[in-house]
Amino acid sequence: MTHILKLDASARPGLAGIDEHGSHSRSLTHHFVTEWRARRPEDTITHRDIGLRPPSFINQDWIAAAFTPPEHQQPWMSGALAESNELIDELMAADILVIGAPLYNFGMPAALKAWVDLVVRMGRTVEYDPTRPEDPFTPLLADRPRHAVILSSRGGTGFEPGGALAQLNHLEPGLTTVLEFIGINRIHRIAVENQEAGGELLANSVAEAEGRVLELVTHLQSTIGEPSVAELA
Repeated sequence: MTHILKLDASARPGLAGIDEHGSHSRSLTHHFVTEWRARRPEDTITHRDIGLRPPSFINQDWIAAAFTPPEHQQPWMSGALAESNELIDELMAADILVIGAPLYNFGMPAALKAWVDLVVRMGRTVEYDPTRPEDPFTPLLADRPRHAVILSSRGGTGFEPGGALAQLNHLEPGLTTVLEFIGINRIHRIAVENQEAGGELLANSVAEAEGRVLELVTHLQSTIGEPSVAELA
């Protein structure tokens, strides 16, 4: 059975096309999980809405606790790391991480960056060995195959790889760097563009993105969660 962690980072609470000023990235994540459940209702989904309920920013207490070896931690440090542990446990349990994130000022929303800062943690999602200066980091989420699906929305166009404005897009490249750093390297990207233009240009972009989501669901379901030879025997 496959488990999905759905992460919505948009500050807009509704769905584009349904709610006034609704979110296109939320519409894409909703489309993904709806199509997934329609075909595999037995699979499980955890939804965390960091756009409406942002994670905490890291502070001095968090830093002190996160970089103190477990055997030397003081009692208060478990509380300082509680939220981080909860988010990391959710992420580690997932086979597929679905992130809905608009492009805000060329990068990720602050709520998503706060989530990143809480889940990228030495000893939990990555290990550091200073005795290996040529390759000191070990990604701890590379223990089994995991996929990440980045579903984004953009006001303009040309931000895709090879596009005229690709160098200004720090959302997907930034997330890709982070996810690969902790061991999630099967990454898929789909975006809605032309929000500012609206009209037919936006409608065509939405239709294309939704079609690509459907194709991705079909592809992932054909490769993930298939019974092993031992289970079939």
